[in-house]
Amino acid sequence: MTTYDGARTAGHPRRTAPAVAAAAPHPGPARTHARALAAALTLLCCSLLTCLSAAPPAAALPRPPRQPHAYPRPLTEAEARTDAYLASLRAQAADPRALRRFFLKLPKGGDLHNHLFGALRTEYLIALAAGDGLCVDTATLTAVVPPCGPGTRPAADARGDRDFREAILRAWSMYGFPPDRSGHDHFFATFDKFGLVPALHPGKVLAEVADSVAAQHQFYLETMVNPASDRAEQLADEVGWDPDLPEMYARLVAGGRLDEVVAEARRATDEADAGFRAAARCGTDRPRPGCRLTVRYVYQAFRGESRERVFTELALGMRLAEADPRFLAVNLVQPEDGPVALADYTVQMRMVRFLHSVYPRAHVTLHAGELRPGLVDPEDLRFHLREAVDIAGAERVGHGVDLRHEDDWQRTARTMAARRIAVEVPFTSNAQILGVRGAAHLFDTYRSYGVPVVLATDDPGVSRTDISHEYQYAAGAYGLTYPELKDLARASLEYAFLPGVSLWRGNPARDGYRPAAACAGQLPGSGRAPGAECRALLGASGKAALQWREEVASAAFERTFGRAATRQ
Repeated sequence: MTTYDGARTAGHPRRTAPAVAAAAPHPGPARTHARALAAALTLLCCSLLTCLSAAPPAAALPRPPRQPHAYPRPLTEAEARTDAYLASLRAQAADPRALRRFFLKLPKGGDLHNHLFGALRTEYLIALAAGDGLCVDTATLTAVVPPCGPGTRPAADARGDRDFREAILRAWSMYGFPPDRSGHDHFFATFDKFGLVPALHPGKVLAEVADSVAAQHQFYLETMVNPASDRAEQLADEVGWDPDLPEMYARLVAGGRLDEVVAEARRATDEADAGFRAAARCGTDRPRPGCRLTVRYVYQAFRGESRERVFTELALGMRLAEADPRFLAVNLVQPEDGPVALADYTVQMRMVRFLHSVYPRAHVTLHAGELRPGLVDPEDLRFHLREAVDIAGAERVGHGVDLRHEDDWQRTARTMAARRIAVEVPFTSNAQILGVRGAAHLFDTYRSYGVPVVLATDDPGVSRTDISHEYQYAAGAYGLTYPELKDLARASLEYAFLPGVSLWRGNPARDGYRPAAACAGQLPGSGRAPGAECRALLGASGKAALQWREEVASAAFERTFGRAATRQ
């Protein structure tokens, strides 16, 4: 069966499969079950999160030394009043619900680092499993296909059995996980346990996730998926590995074979999108909030697979990014500390570089530096970010936690700043997987070097968090002002891979957010309506139009909370 999205681990090789050679990695239980389900059912595999117990509490963390902002930030009167209101909430130790409301209502641009299946609420996964008549293996708490034989229970039992439901919640997410323990293995193990469930309902999944993103006052989502990955694997296995990358690529495309996989991926995406529109009631008089969200896809390749499979999935993703406007970029997923991922890291960076030369319009964002001392040998901490930047030519990197452990890390930071390579920061994920938080995190280090930073969720369903918590955590742990939070939200759209010119000119991470000449002095809240040139810019650029939408929402937010400051 072709899945629209796969478990992030697809069988974490350190936990669910023996260490094997790069030529023949284990496909992982999620994919094995998915294929079995295809034979049995021939089915296609697309709310506001409120349980934040697993997320790092900002107030409990030591605050690192305050780093100066990279550029002077003059405040508008509305921004100053809103900042005063935020400061009053902190100073008065107000009802935490008031602080939560502030960050929930804060316009937060987009989420650029999001795994679709990992973004789904666990409670919704359980409901889907029950509705489909799926079973749960009582030993591993893994969702399996019916009939429910010995050693399994119907997922529907979770409706009335509280203990069973709690056990599934713990197995499929970070629910109840002790905050003082390393969550690395538990986090990655969750995906194989629930992976079958969302694969049956890609449209419903996307509708649910889109609603949750819209509820966070975001307008844009780049989410990771992998349609037709099974067909890509079959093609890769037929072609085999060739270290001569041009020759390897020539064999992949010979006879239109890669194009056939691209066509299947587009068909799967068409079906998922149709399912989304139906589930979200788009185009009706009762559309769900997710219909207003702009969604684009990043194709994820599995870095723990064989070399030929990684290469083929990357080629598929880049070809899609040039053939289908719904797809923008590629990424490498699965644990960066897996044995195959470590052994093949440099080879995979070279794959990305070669394929990007073939498909220059495809974008590249890479999980890189999602490591810490003790998780891998010291030599594996010395080069991952550098090679993602220097060899693969990444335009964004995800996590980037191990920067200071790399050789000549200052040069890498300066290079990222010069090339405007943004780092995607999911605070909760970094804390849960790596135990990195507060003063140990490099959030302020990146900013002090002028590296663009965007806040993201990663797998908010598994983490049991949301983007509002990520912003609130950043504000509390690093003492951010309202204008700095506003600029973080702007960054999440500035460094999105959407086509079109930006509303902002120059280098915002260095010089601040200055409107393009066509819209200078005409931003929402300025009292001036956009003139003809500004309207032309917004009409011609989807990116600028979304950025303008963020500015409109920010102006409304400042009117609401700025007035609250004057009443105090």
